Amino acid sequence: MTSKVLLTGATGFIGKRLLYKLDENGHQVRCLVRPPEKLTLPRPLSHEPEIFYGDLLKPETLKEALSGMDAAYYLVHSMGGRSIRQTHAFEEKDRAAAKNFLSAADSVGLSRMFYLGGLGDVSDNLSHHLSSRQEVGRILQSGRVKTTVLRAAVIVGAGGAAFEIIRYLVERLPVMLCPKWVYTMSQPIAIDDVLAYLAGCLENPQTSGLSLDIGGPQIVSYADLMRMYAKVRGLKRLIIGIPFVSPRLSAYWVNLITPVPAGIVFPLAEGLRNKAICRENRIRELIPARLLSMEQAICNALAEEEEGPGKLLSRQSCFLPEIESR
Repeated sequence: MTSKVLLTGATGFIGKRLLYKLDENGHQVRCLVRPPEKLTLPRPLSHEPEIFYGDLLKPETLKEALSGMDAAYYLVHSMGGRSIRQTHAFEEKDRAAAKNFLSAADSVGLSRMFYLGGLGDVSDNLSHHLSSRQEVGRILQSGRVKTTVLRAAVIVGAGGAAFEIIRYLVERLPVMLCPKWVYTMSQPIAIDDVLAYLAGCLENPQTSGLSLDIGGPQIVSYADLMRMYAKVRGLKRLIIGIPFVSPRLSAYWVNLITPVPAGIVFPLAEGLRNKAICRENRIRELIPARLLSMEQAICNALAEEEEGPGKLLSRQSCFLPEIESR
């Protein structure tokens, strides 16, 4: 059945791709975009999306945006700013935005909502970023609307911060002296599989109101992903672990080698101190899919990178003006 869907974060790494997926599946999409942003699309869609200007931090703009919608995707969060000083400024904004959106969704009687959060055990001293992602999920599930929460670890795809860090480090450094967080185990997932799950949840009412872990078929470390990248590219690389390097220091180091701002690297590095492995795999029964290996995910990302090393990061959906201007 065709659904009318409100998509937030449509200018972001995941949101822009999901727009094409929803369009391909025949759904009518309304994109919530903050003025003066413009939604620029790399290729035509089958159906032109409706553009609605609003702001999650301005609740008076949200009710009309949600009116007449069958479902909504909440894909906006603050990853961080260009500098580490801004990293912890996002929590209150994330909290306020989620509450504003839920209030508007409940007031118009929205049936379903979908949110992509992060993997991690709340008892495992989670980073500020992961804690905030999980808090947003709890807020969105606290209302009358049936909210489905998907929880993912590292998402591998062209333009995503995690993949771009790997790409620049491996391409530029024959020998990598890496902090210990690169050896933390996680269950990364290809961006294509994330999109399949997000779109599949809309079409499967059995996922309504559930919290579901999503992950790829392999449990690996960030160092393993760098080795896989090197293998795919036919490069010989040596990775040497260095103990006692803080996430803050490693963020500055990564920023020296890559164009990824330290303010984005810091919450990513801080979050990688926590194991991020699926606790359950119910999603695989609800939405059967042939999951891509990390090697295939890396190959797909490289195929999408038309300009090779040096290409800027794709736009990140966040509230901080330094990133909005990118």
